[in-house]
Amino acid sequence: MSAGYGGGLPTLRRSPVRRAMARGSMFRRLDWVLFSAVLGLTWLGTLLVWSATRPGLLQAGRDPESYLKKHLLTVAVGLTLALAVSMLDYRLVRAYAPMVYAASCVGLVAVLTPLGSTIKGHHSWIEVGGGFQLQPAEFGKVGLVMVLAVLLGEPREGHTEPSTGDLLAALTLAGLIVVLVVMQPDLGTTMVLAVLILAMVAVSGVSKRWLFSLVGAGVAAAVAGWQLRVLKPYQVDRFIAFAYPAADPKGVGYNAAQARIAVGSGGAFGRGLFHGPQTAGHFVPEQHTDFIFTVAGEELGFVGSALIVALLGVVLWRGLRIAINCENSFGVLLAAGVVCWLGFQAFENIGMCLGLMPITGVPLPYLSYGGSATLANMVALGLLEAVHVRQRTFV
Repeated sequence: MSAGYGGGLPTLRRSPVRRAMARGSMFRRLDWVLFSAVLGLTWLGTLLVWSATRPGLLQAGRDPESYLKKHLLTVAVGLTLALAVSMLDYRLVRAYAPMVYAASCVGLVAVLTPLGSTIKGHHSWIEVGGGFQLQPAEFGKVGLVMVLAVLLGEPREGHTEPSTGDLLAALTLAGLIVVLVVMQPDLGTTMVLAVLILAMVAVSGVSKRWLFSLVGAGVAAAVAGWQLRVLKPYQVDRFIAFAYPAADPKGVGYNAAQARIAVGSGGAFGRGLFHGPQTAGHFVPEQHTDFIFTVAGEELGFVGSALIVALLGVVLWRGLRIAINCENSFGVLLAAGVVCWLGFQAFENIGMCLGLMPITGVPLPYLSYGGSATLANMVALGLLEAVHVRQRTFV
């Protein structure tokens, strides 16, 4: 019978939008509190990127909205990617983990070849044309979270924690990514990866003996790196400026001092977008990327900065809630890994703007300008949503 006479198959006449919004659909089952928090952060970040880049572009006689347009394009692609990943079945995510990890390693190796480009002292980018650069280290975080979730989140039958073999395999694969990032060198990303690895091992349920051993090995590696002068001189200067902030405020401590001035000058409600003298005067470097929180502090004030911290807190809270409610160990590790990655990176970025952490040059998730970081963060959102949609069953 034809559907046009009311007795046929009305579902065949549903548009894709109506099917997506139907009760019980995967789209309706997304964590919209989490998604809304990310949208809020992205909107604020877009305004801050625009405000941070517009004065300099005007002075240079260039299009004052060029960075804004590129950022909006990246955000649009990233949100599409997040929705696509969130629709993936758990089993597909697990199956893709080795491929994503391998692709990340290939990208990190390529950076160390003549294909790589040095920007701001980091040999971390690959030029892809059109004014865009690819930073494989950002996607390395995605690959690392996925492969560790596979190795540590699937204990053998009869066991509640990963075997020694699985743990050693996980640490070996994680160590490879860390070494490749250290060789760039990228101290900030190395710190994020180290915390991520330790956190995922802890969540996997291994014994305290293993955890203490890993912490000890990490401390020993840091001390050895310092003694062997693995760090570049400018990286050592950043640690000195962090330990002694008043020692050289016009030299190695200049960036940290100016960042604190910018954040503190905003008062309760800020000076308003496009009206921050520190931002317009370029006193703080890289304000659209690493130091974007200083723009928020100066132009949005304490209230605006607190809103950003609160929205980041919502993202982490919903991520932890997804991990706790998941009944599958792989999903628990996947969600917990994403939360640890985003949480520590946000703490590291905001902390360096406030003088609580050394300056390491990592972007603020969902706010900073940066193509690779934005796309990787949106993939992280998609992974959290994928776990949430199927946290109690495979459907």
